[in-house]
Amino acid sequence: MPVVSIVDDDKAIRVALSSLIRSLGWQVRMYESAEEFLASGQAAHTACLISDIRMPGMSGIEMHERLRAQGHAPATIFISAYPTPALQAKAVTNGALVLLQKPYQSAVIIHWLSVALGNP
Repeated sequence: MPVVSIVDDDKAIRVALSSLIRSLGWQVRMYESAEEFLASGQAAHTACLISDIRMPGMSGIEMHERLRAQGHAPATIFISAYPTPALQAKAVTNGALVLLQKPYQSAVIIHWLSVALGNP
């Protein structure tokens, strides 16, 4: 069963996304920081990563760059309350599927999860 890892410093976002993803039948793991996710050793077991970009400490983009350098970058959906064209370009150039603006519709997350997990 595919594992979706959520990395966001906002607990409400983590819990809401987790509930949505579990309702679709996928396994979920939640992390409150990029550092926590990287230390977990779960990157190689993550089929899809949903991450905030702006978090205390390491940003989502920095975390994704580190995962790519380690050869463990899963399909990644970035979310941000403050997306800019430059941030969008950087995220996609670094291999992310998409950068979504908060708040987003559940249907949009479901669509991108389907793309990431190969179930369009």
